[in-house]
Amino acid sequence: MERRRNRIDETAGRSLTADAWLRLRRNPIAMVGAAIIAVFVLVSVFAPLIAPHPPGDAFPELLDRLRPGSIPGPQEGFPFGSDQNGRDEFSRMILASRQTLLVGVLATLFGLVVGVLIGAVAGSVGGWVDTALMRVTDVLLSIPSLLLAISVAALAARPSQTTVIIAVALVNVPIFARLLRGSMLAQRESDHVLAATALGVKRRAIVLRHMLPNAIGPVIVQATLTLATAILDAAALSFLGLGDADPARAEWGLMLANAQPYLDVRPALAVYPAVAIIVVALGFTLFGESLREALDPKGRR
Repeated sequence: MERRRNRIDETAGRSLTADAWLRLRRNPIAMVGAAIIAVFVLVSVFAPLIAPHPPGDAFPELLDRLRPGSIPGPQEGFPFGSDQNGRDEFSRMILASRQTLLVGVLATLFGLVVGVLIGAVAGSVGGWVDTALMRVTDVLLSIPSLLLAISVAALAARPSQTTVIIAVALVNVPIFARLLRGSMLAQRESDHVLAATALGVKRRAIVLRHMLPNAIGPVIVQATLTLATAILDAAALSFLGLGDADPARAEWGLMLANAQPYLDVRPALAVYPAVAIIVVALGFTLFGESLREALDPKGRR
């Protein structure tokens, strides 16, 4: 009983953020997710230093062993062996992580910025503006995310990395907009907003200084989870031929697509990028879900 009372007193003396950080560090699932993300980010940032070979170069020692029914496996200097064109598979996997991180972060960031703008305007202004913006958001949410991304990417005259980022970002916009709008509406009825309104504080100041800072928390948590889906959607678009078609630029989704005709010859060419996509998406999902639980005030004990 005394131990429980001391624990309650310690919790009461900490802020919600400090308590959430403490619970996050004590959560093994969160630490596993954070470790995966840290490794992924470090490999992506230092990919040019880690990769032993350029991703687009073919090597004679690999080409000499390349046959219609045989693709060289791991050997000295090439730990993952060769791809179907005599290039170093290990170097391509390492450098592809940079493209995956770039697309995932930029798509999530663009979707977050646009979604926050829409949600903030809808939640703070209200009236017909709120109705119009939310109806557009509902239409976008009613379309399956991957189908919407494919439709947007297919409209481009020439598939590229930029079209993938725009397509994935557009999928994320209504998610952030709807979430922030709900948080803004909850803040409109809070005591500190009502007090500021009664004191004559300008509407703009109330929105930017009181409502938005207190409503943005759930959106930031959602952004962590959205990174996982952004990576999966970007890989899916590349797999379907709607991504960057530059053969010299390694990308996990494109590598997975190019490996399909060689599954009977060397299935590892498909296994490597598939496992990388799954593990990275899992890392962001584990950390995002743990962060959401840690920031939930109901979780305080």
